[in-house]
Amino acid sequence: MLSFVVPAYNEELELPATLASIHASISHDVTAPSPQSSPSGRGGREALGEGTCDYEIIVVDDASTDHTAGIARDASAQVVSINRRQIAAARNAGARVARGDILFFVDADTRINRQHVIGVIEALRAGYAGGSAQIAADGTIPRWGRVFLKIFCAFYFANRLGAGAFLFTTRENFDKVGGFDERLFIGEEVYFSLALRKLGRFKILREPVVTSGRKLRMYSARQVFARFAGIILRGKRGAMSRERLEFWYDGRRETRSTS
Repeated sequence: MLSFVVPAYNEELELPATLASIHASISHDVTAPSPQSSPSGRGGREALGEGTCDYEIIVVDDASTDHTAGIARDASAQVVSINRRQIAAARNAGARVARGDILFFVDADTRINRQHVIGVIEALRAGYAGGSAQIAADGTIPRWGRVFLKIFCAFYFANRLGAGAFLFTTRENFDKVGGFDERLFIGEEVYFSLALRKLGRFKILREPVVTSGRKLRMYSARQVFARFAGIILRGKRGAMSRERLEFWYDGRRETRSTS
């Protein structure tokens, strides 16, 4: 069983493409890439199903005021409703009801493909404790945004840290590290990655997931750099309060999808 946990707040525009990408990634072509045992101890073919995967999608609707929940149900996803406005809490809420041996955390504005599913299974069978993937922004973003993203990704992934848009691990390892730290309003993926690295190797898949570039389109270079500089200067303590985190929590959304 593969469990895809999708935290969402007012994502009626991006969510359909995200859910469609998950369904499409689990096709008859996704079969066991090796005969080795899965993390659950079952053989590859049995763990994945003969010719198809046993999977579930859990959308955690965190206080949405739009049609996020209805869109999720229409796409055959289970909906878990919370009222926290905190992505760490949303991911943990989804994981609590997940039935899978392997947990995928996919942001509601992020598209994955079959290679990510295969790569995750191969990495976990090879003994990795968990991992993430390179990221690419969708649509057209300004030149400064492309440069910023390239530099950020080079530094970030060189340090073997997982992007919040896409994270994976086993149920066993998730429970061992205690899930995501709900004291944090941002940066929880960094500390989740560091916790997993204490258990074993951390894999960064080369195949990038495609995530929304909306923040690079909706905010100026000055606004983006100021927000990131503030986070660096305040450190972990600055991530433990929603104060001055409007860049992540103001709820601004684009009016049309680029997918």
